[in-house]
Amino acid sequence: MNWLNSEAFTVFGQHILWSDMVGNLFGLAALALGWRRSIWTWPVQFLAGLILFGAFFGHLTGSAGKQAVVMLVALYGWWQWQRGKGRAEDGHIAVRFATWRERGAMVAAAAAGTVAVALLFKAYPNLSWDPWPDAYIFVGTVVAMYAQARGMVEFWFAWLLVDLVGVPLNFANGFAFSGFVYVIYGALVLWGLRDWWLRSRRDTRPVLEGAPA
Repeated sequence: MNWLNSEAFTVFGQHILWSDMVGNLFGLAALALGWRRSIWTWPVQFLAGLILFGAFFGHLTGSAGKQAVVMLVALYGWWQWQRGKGRAEDGHIAVRFATWRERGAMVAAAAAGTVAVALLFKAYPNLSWDPWPDAYIFVGTVVAMYAQARGMVEFWFAWLLVDLVGVPLNFANGFAFSGFVYVIYGALVLWGLRDWWLRSRRDTRPVLEGAPA
């Protein structure tokens, strides 16, 4: 598995690692599958997290820990979508806007989680290259994936907020391919946001078994 942490190629002076490239391509595929509301978004996301865990483990422990959490949330998302499958008329997960209470809870959890994780990173400097933005991305990713698992349109807004910090941070710390992928994430997120937004306005009431759609 050492080849994953070797250099794949160099572009514009940036050294691209195999693990960084492969892991983020899987992450991009997972986001595209999430846009299509395919349940396969979760195993692909889990695989992306596993590869990136291997990329970060040993020298960026905090980032490796983030990927471990991502894998756990991916398992939760798989379970949640399996349980909720069939709620929409097309057989996929039904999407909706979060309630104001849910939004408040997610914002509060994101704020408290970012502070807590950043303080942890500051107490143990070997866990992170830059405590505050790294904590922001860490917690923001988890919140975004939770919202996705619950079929909330706010999932896309959360990803946009993560992108705003993730792009410059990855470039600054040598993970150029991650930075490029985050730029593509931004475009894909806008398309996915439009699709889920429009779907949330449609009738997503459950269809009784045996009844015509």
